[in-house]
Amino acid sequence: MENQPIVESANTSGNLISKVLYTGKVHITGGREGAAKSSDERLNVTLSAPGGAGSGTNPEQLFAAGWSACFIGAMRHNAAALQIALPQDTAIDAEVDLATGPDGFTLQARLNVSLPGLSLADASKVIEAAHQTCPYSKATRGNIHVEINLSL
Repeated sequence: MENQPIVESANTSGNLISKVLYTGKVHITGGREGAAKSSDERLNVTLSAPGGAGSGTNPEQLFAAGWSACFIGAMRHNAAALQIALPQDTAIDAEVDLATGPDGFTLQARLNVSLPGLSLADASKVIEAAHQTCPYSKATRGNIHVEINLSL
């Protein structure tokens, strides 16, 4: 059976898509206590609820990993444009919280960025530019509480 749209949300951010560069395809079974497998089989993981008895990863960890990897890519891109040499040991320790609030379940996140050797001014420029260009940052902007912290 062909996919039938049930819910579709419009892109109201003004960021019109002119070309799709890549589509990640993942098949999930069992929800938080199931499995996730990508169409190219490069991702094949068991899922477990946060704090549960299972030995698998969870959606919050996967989101933290994806956002951090993308954010480092955005920092590299913007550092080059700003003519700032990004340190070889650039790293992010990401924290994504599953939380509750007045509207039910929600997320909040902290990206703890390590840019050893950069000046505060250069590091701030790179991080601010990356937060404006990273697709994950754009997707979360205005939707969840986000903190970006710097360690030099």
